[in-house]
Amino acid sequence: MSKIEEKVARYEAFLNDTLRSDLKKNLELRDKIYQEQAEYLALRNSINAIKLADLQPGEPLKTKVDLGCNFYCQAKIPQPGAICVAVGMGFFVEMTLDEALKFLDKKDAELSRDADNLTQK
Repeated sequence: MSKIEEKVARYEAFLNDTLRSDLKKNLELRDKIYQEQAEYLALRNSINAIKLADLQPGEPLKTKVDLGCNFYCQAKIPQPGAICVAVGMGFFVEMTLDEALKFLDKKDAELSRDADNLTQK
């Protein structure tokens, strides 16, 4: 085998063993970020729907909750003016609807930066 063929074989091995696995990991991490952004978008849509409901103070919100596999049950939310938002590491914080929207804006910007960084790698 000539030196050139040997170098080509080493580069191919490096490409297949290292670079492809790194690319796969980065794409999986980016997909997780996109999934998290989709969940936050769904939360933003729910918050906007609550705000558009024009409920009187103290009036409960009647809705349907997906229990899984498109199986819904009726629910009554006694105080729809405040919600609990997952902020990370298993912690939830009770926020007003406006506070939650501000948090979602910041979190979405952070996730977009992280996804862009992974795309550039």
